[in-house]
Amino acid sequence: MSPEQYVAQKAAASGSSFYYAFLFLPAPRRAAITAFYAFCREVDDIVDDTLDTGVAASKLAWWQTEVAQAFAGKPSHPVMRALMPLAADYAIEEGHLQKVIQGCQMDLEQTRYLDYPGLQRYCHLVAGIVGEVAANIFGRTQAQTTAYAHKLGQALQLTNILRDVGEDALRGRIYLPASELQQFEVKAQDILQRSYSPRFTALMQFQAQRAQQLYDEALALLPSTDRRAQKPGLMMASIYRALLGEIERDNFRVLHQRISLTPLRKFWLAWRVQALGRL
Repeated sequence: MSPEQYVAQKAAASGSSFYYAFLFLPAPRRAAITAFYAFCREVDDIVDDTLDTGVAASKLAWWQTEVAQAFAGKPSHPVMRALMPLAADYAIEEGHLQKVIQGCQMDLEQTRYLDYPGLQRYCHLVAGIVGEVAANIFGRTQAQTTAYAHKLGQALQLTNILRDVGEDALRGRIYLPASELQQFEVKAQDILQRSYSPRFTALMQFQAQRAQQLYDEALALLPSTDRRAQKPGLMMASIYRALLGEIERDNFRVLHQRISLTPLRKFWLAWRVQALGRL
């Protein structure tokens, strides 16, 4: 299997909504975003799939070394061998990849966030940086597009957090800020035991409103001159806002299930942005 086949298989197998946004890109940009996304999946899967935190930490340390060696001209992993020939063309830097790994390391070191600024730092590393790299790959001519992509990445990550509250609880993780749990009188134990209450619903409504505001702020930042090139990101915004809407309509019943959109609906939402240029 070639490195290009490896990353394509990794991206397709993930079942992620990102896959639908990639479909409409020209081949060179699609190759770059597929390789970069495969990298993100490799390091993120270490945290989710490795039960022993010591083993996971060692694997992430290996990736730190692999990234450094790859940018020194000696990639060994199929993902880095697929990514490196494209990195310079799309302004993908070693620092970008190391920050994504750093964000994954945070998952090994803490399972709670005291307040929203602390959660923002995590989202900056695992999603904001990813948004910036993606915007470069899609095609960026304005500096403000980076700010749009970073904020959109944070909005997507908050949506992920709301969707995955129950799954994260099974792993002993709570990403909702502790100060806000206290504000809404929701105990961490209630979430870990997956117990619903009106207080939990109010907490989740507060989180959803924050995510919706981030989407609005991100879209307002996108310069019109870059809007056409940034359609894949707009596809993601459309898909994830639809998902957030489903979570809201289901009254935030996320502790016992993972709410999702069908592949057909994801494709339709992506196609609508591609064909009509609007969310």
